[in-house]
Amino acid sequence: MTTQENVLLTKEQNNAIILTLNRPKVMNSINFALLNAIKNEIEKLWYRPDIRAVIITGAGEKSFCAGADLKERSTLSPDKVKKFILTIRNLLTMVQNLNKPVISAINGIALGGGTEIALASDIRIASNNATMGLTETRLAIIPGGGGTQRLPRIIGIAKAKELIFTGKRINAKEAFNINLVNKICESEDLMDECMKMVDMIKQTGPIAVEQAKYAINYGIETDLNTGLAIESNAYQVTIPTKDRIEGLQAFKEKRKPVYKGE
Repeated sequence: MTTQENVLLTKEQNNAIILTLNRPKVMNSINFALLNAIKNEIEKLWYRPDIRAVIITGAGEKSFCAGADLKERSTLSPDKVKKFILTIRNLLTMVQNLNKPVISAINGIALGGGTEIALASDIRIASNNATMGLTETRLAIIPGGGGTQRLPRIIGIAKAKELIFTGKRINAKEAFNINLVNKICESEDLMDECMKMVDMIKQTGPIAVEQAKYAINYGIETDLNTGLAIESNAYQVTIPTKDRIEGLQAFKEKRKPVYKGE
């Protein structure tokens, strides 16, 4: 396990990398140092074909990420605040567009920017003690890391407006019921559940998953015909790959395929 200024821990396991937000004394809240550490890691992961999935979680048992570090925020000039918002917005777009699945392991409180990190991930698995919410309006601001755009796309406009307008916090069960998270589990089982997801992802073709993610992310922003064209182009990328031939051969030989991302 390595550290980046001690605010982000990285651990490689089972062809996945676990990024742990490591500021437990302040509920893993986000400051500039943590933003930069995550950015540096995400940039490197783009060129790591051996890594099949990324898991983001928080240090300790109580908090995933409580949002922006308000103590730091109170010392920032308006221009610095603008820089912070732009930095987190760009970072979460990088997370969303990363060429491999990103799983948020929500191990406790995830408010404001914490929920926005989860929203930028592809899959969200929460422990039963998780609490989520875009609470910014209670501080007379609005979500600035993409929350106003990603939340309604995931759970629908009406429910998103309710949660953002009220700044309401919801528990894991309600988050699951409104499709904000994919799955909930006991706290002690959280990482095991994430690794089970990684195991299933590892059985698929890497290029296929990358192209499927691309087609979904960009197609959902368009009309159906344009989305179908994006899907068609993404499919074309998979046709000449060695993995596609391997998949067919493995099916014929009644064995598990061995994909190499080629």
